[in-house]
Amino acid sequence: MPAMHSDTIDKLRAAVRDVPDFPKKGIVFKDITPILNNGALFKASVDVFLERCCGKKIDKIVGIDARGFLFGSVVAYELGVGFVPLRKKGRLPYKTESAKYSLEYGEAEMELHVDAITPGEQIVLIDDLLATGGTSASAAALIKKVGGELVEAQFLIELEFLRGREKLALTPVISFLKY
Repeated sequence: MPAMHSDTIDKLRAAVRDVPDFPKKGIVFKDITPILNNGALFKASVDVFLERCCGKKIDKIVGIDARGFLFGSVVAYELGVGFVPLRKKGRLPYKTESAKYSLEYGEAEMELHVDAITPGEQIVLIDDLLATGGTSASAAALIKKVGGELVEAQFLIELEFLRGREKLALTPVISFLKY
């Protein structure tokens, strides 16, 4: 980030709350709700995504269920482009494409509508957090499966020690707060 943003990044970082032993013992959860419930901080968090998107040809923003919706939909609105919700299996009402991904405790699946992305559209993937990268890699594969051109994947937070960006090796990854 350019130096002019360091103050904004510092304020966002200071607002992220650590919640020990959530959702299970030994995990320190990075809680972004203090950012979301503060108007100035929420605006600042959206603005870092927006600034990153400026100057790029973007047709649609894809947000990962559910916190990716919070940032992605606002960014899409501000850019005047479409928003595509990437949801957990069984939550979209129309025909879907799906992709499975691994979790520490099993497997999950996500979907998007078959007509949500037109082949060749320029896509930015947005989510709140990049951890192990399984969900994001699955999202990237799904976007490509339906013909989208994934410009980059953007995250408010990245837990670098979990090395999730390695699973997105062919996609440029941008994260604003790194831990």
